[in-house]
Amino acid sequence: MADPMLLDKIDKLFASGVGDYISLPQLVVVGDQSSGKSSVLEGLTNLPFPRDSGLCTRFATQITFRRAQASSISVSIIPGQNADETHVEKTRSWSKPNLNKADGSSFATSFAGIMTEVHEIMGLGDKENKGNRGTFSEDVLRLEVCGPDQEHFSVVDVPGIFRKTTEGITTKADRDMVTAMVHRYMENPRSIMLTVIPANVDIATQEILTMAEEVDPEGQRTLGVLTKPDLVDRGAEGPVMELVEGKRHQLSLGWCIVRNLGQKQLEDKSTNRDTKEMEFFRTEKPWSTLDSDRVGIAALRTRLQEILASSIRREFPKVKSEIHKKLAASREELKELGGKRETPAEQSRYLLEMSMRFQEIVSMALGAKYVGSDWFDKHSSLRLVTAVVNRNEKFAAMLAAHGHSYVFEDNNPVQVCVVDKNNDEISVRCCAYPDELEELVSTKETIPREAENNIFGWLKTLYQESRGLELGTFDSSLLAMTMKTQSAHWDSIAKGYIMDIISVTHAFIKSLLQLICPNRQVRDGLMSTLMDSLTQKYSKAIKQTEFLLQVERMETPVTLNHYFNDNLEKSRQKRIQANLSAKTHYETKNGWGSVVKLSDIIQTHAMSNIDHVVRDIHDILKAYYKVARKRFADNVVMQAANFHLVNGPEAPLKLFSPSFVSELSEDQLVEIAGEDAALKRKRAALNKEIADLEAGKKVLS
Repeated sequence: MADPMLLDKIDKLFASGVGDYISLPQLVVVGDQSSGKSSVLEGLTNLPFPRDSGLCTRFATQITFRRAQASSISVSIIPGQNADETHVEKTRSWSKPNLNKADGSSFATSFAGIMTEVHEIMGLGDKENKGNRGTFSEDVLRLEVCGPDQEHFSVVDVPGIFRKTTEGITTKADRDMVTAMVHRYMENPRSIMLTVIPANVDIATQEILTMAEEVDPEGQRTLGVLTKPDLVDRGAEGPVMELVEGKRHQLSLGWCIVRNLGQKQLEDKSTNRDTKEMEFFRTEKPWSTLDSDRVGIAALRTRLQEILASSIRREFPKVKSEIHKKLAASREELKELGGKRETPAEQSRYLLEMSMRFQEIVSMALGAKYVGSDWFDKHSSLRLVTAVVNRNEKFAAMLAAHGHSYVFEDNNPVQVCVVDKNNDEISVRCCAYPDELEELVSTKETIPREAENNIFGWLKTLYQESRGLELGTFDSSLLAMTMKTQSAHWDSIAKGYIMDIISVTHAFIKSLLQLICPNRQVRDGLMSTLMDSLTQKYSKAIKQTEFLLQVERMETPVTLNHYFNDNLEKSRQKRIQANLSAKTHYETKNGWGSVVKLSDIIQTHAMSNIDHVVRDIHDILKAYYKVARKRFADNVVMQAANFHLVNGPEAPLKLFSPSFVSELSEDQLVEIAGEDAALKRKRAALNKEIADLEAGKKVLS
């Protein structure tokens, strides 16, 4: 009654192992060990299962019926999801194809022998090894029954749950395992649960019904099956009748009731199960009053075929979509693991591919070609050049605004965006330093917010304490002394800047490695190997900054920049103009404009020799400081930051490259990229998953 093609595809998906990854539509028979579940299954399938309770209850059994011209029964094993490769190969290589169903007794005899063999294949032990008989298996026994009279039908039988263990046969661990196994089958949102419950017990005490309600609270996929109506006490039939009639504990799929054969009837080979059952429901009251579509195994089989057909038609398109999505996700996860890395050659190839991808993104980042990868949109730390340029501007502005110790005369204040304000000090840092770089930090992190105002007082004192026998001039070393003091804040500002560029560069490297290498173990190993070289390169940038500070602040001031003379002349002219402005008057008679008397000019220069020298020192220092500050800012940016950290041939960004990988020793390759046991298992599991899903995809094509 179910669509034969769809049912066939679903069965093949189960056989391919797809059911381990995708929820597939299926009928599952569940119940307690004493519920009559096995008898219901035998009635549904007409298969004479062996009566030895130790044979067929320790693993799930999938039974599939197909219409075919020839009658046959095939037996095979689907390995459990967590089985190792050896067990998978062992179980998949075992099968019993084309068993002829000549008659019930001969099949039952051969089937008993097959079940013993199945137990051995699954590793459940044998009669001589009773110590292992108490285990259960995650493997699935698959029976395929074909014949011209068969209807397309499929059902899964799982071990019955139990509370009390049997010494030498079952253990508490077995009980928990069975409960977990049954629950896993039941929680499949596409499974239809045949919940088998004895009619002669209070259903409120049935654990299997509680489990069904937990996974299917609205009863949308639970079909209640009552057994043993012949054992219900006289006068106690009412609650059972109400269940079947849907008056209490309603389920969307409803309730059915069946009557299995008793032990004596089973021993009588001439007894026909279906005939005895229909006679019972036709003659025994009050059961004879129930609707015929709710009583008997034949009605139950028809009901199940209808439910299964409806479920498959409804869920099949979703199954196809989920298989494609799961396959794509599994392939992507395997891709993130990279190629197999068991040999040095494989490990080197893996790192080479990674290094080439790393340098590809580095090239985009240095060229600000952020459109080249979505990573730049999602991870701001990869926009390296932008961060460096912004920090360069802050560095220059901070030098201009806060680099001097004393305010020059007529110095226009420079506005700069400062961070981490703290009372009268400002921070020279803009970035947080990672812990692994803290050993490189050696500079004071703050400088005064405001410079001193009494620059002439400072210069006069310095001159008086350093003067020699010069007349009307000063010793050249005095300019070096004043420059050293005036530029005292450069040290902290420059080192704070270069440490920020180091931090930005290091953050870029770490972020990019995390994206290119999702495997944390490989990433940590690679970073550990790179770290010594990175630290050396960062140290070179710091040393270059210190060298530039030494040249600018500790050596004799020197410049060939013509702006020094221009600035010096402007300062002198500006002072003279300021001094004369009060004595200037406007002469209109002869059209001369602003004029000043010659006598006033002479009086303007009437000052002490010391004051004259101090003002001259001020003007020279001011002119030179401006030239030196701009030169220093450019040199630090170009040499220390750009050359040593960003764009130079030996910059840290160039370190992780194909040439770096090619120089790694075999021990280093193993240490960085070698696969541990857990990763090997994960790769094997993903390969198996992809193979199973690809097989499932072929089934659906």
